[in-house]
Amino acid sequence: MKLVTNNLPRNFQRIASLAITSALFFSAQVQSADLEISITNATRSIYFTPILIAAHSDSSSRLFEVGSPASGELKAMAEGGDISGLATSVTNTGGSTSENPAGGILNPGLTATTTMTTTNETHLSVGAMLLPTNDGFVGLDSWEIPTTPGSYTVMLKSYDAGTEANDELATSMPNPPFITFGSGGTGVETEIHNDTVHIHPGNVGDNDSSGGLSDLDNTNHRWLNPVALMTVTVR
Repeated sequence: MKLVTNNLPRNFQRIASLAITSALFFSAQVQSADLEISITNATRSIYFTPILIAAHSDSSSRLFEVGSPASGELKAMAEGGDISGLATSVTNTGGSTSENPAGGILNPGLTATTTMTTTNETHLSVGAMLLPTNDGFVGLDSWEIPTTPGSYTVMLKSYDAGTEANDELATSMPNPPFITFGSGGTGVETEIHNDTVHIHPGNVGDNDSSGGLSDLDNTNHRWLNPVALMTVTVR
């Protein structure tokens, strides 16, 4: 809408022009923000693959949605740690990303920190595969970025992508050298029981390193939600 000022007295024209300029300046200010984002792996022995942090305008650009089937891009991240497809999906819809702020695997107890400058983005989402799992990931779905400067803490949960049975077998999961797997397991699950994104039930594991149901150790590879702590500082 255009405000017509040329029919107003000159002093009112000046006031109106100042008001318009101030409104435009304020609008630009509230739409942009400098963020410092830290994510801490709060587990005892679960590892995070490269993390994707996405800033987007609304829930239409979300990385995942609980109760809905996983996209192919989410499946790639949840089963193999590949965040490239999700990152491309975000940027293609006008969002921005911070990819792999840890510079690789984020070990238990460690923190990765990054900075982002948002323009029109109003929400943050996060994703990274959990190792060792079949299709588990740490996630945050469309958290609204505060407009008031300050520090904000968010606890992140673990989710199951619903794309693979949680058999907990070494042959079904990535096998990085820093994780010791058992062998000879017959499989905790043999089929998918919930094919939508849902809260992860957790690894079961067992204490038999050369047999049993699982190739995971029940004293090391279990966890409880939440699995991560995120701190967002809005400047």
